[in-house]
Amino acid sequence: MKKIITVMLCIVLVLLFAGCGKNGDTSKVEIDYGASSVYSKEEIDSAIEIIKKQFASFEGCELHSLSYMPDEECNNADNIEWMNNLRTDDNKEAFTQCIAFESSFRSPEKGGGAWEANEEYTWSWWLARSEGGEWNLMTWGY
Repeated sequence: MKKIITVMLCIVLVLLFAGCGKNGDTSKVEIDYGASSVYSKEEIDSAIEIIKKQFASFEGCELHSLSYMPDEECNNADNIEWMNNLRTDDNKEAFTQCIAFESSFRSPEKGGGAWEANEEYTWSWWLARSEGGEWNLMTWGY
């Protein structure tokens, strides 16, 4: 009898958690590349891919838009200094470039965790790199 109850409990738990773990959806995101005299479309796309990868961990959320912030708003001395202040010990090289995006996304229908149920959020995403190197996602939110 104990064995049957244990098996039934396991089945119930599996069914309860089967809906959990749905990755953040980036399949329908609209991209606004704006106009950059600093970065090529390929460089912007490589930063976007890093954002999408992080967003995939936002269970049940749906990314609606990503908009490149103008060069003068993100790639300036103050923001590069800020990115370097956020740098971790494993980033040995100083950052010389940064890029930023505004986003909008919908939270899970039922909410949960830090999310309000079925709300539209607008967040910023900031990435940095050394001249021509790989982008590092430094901070996001707010």
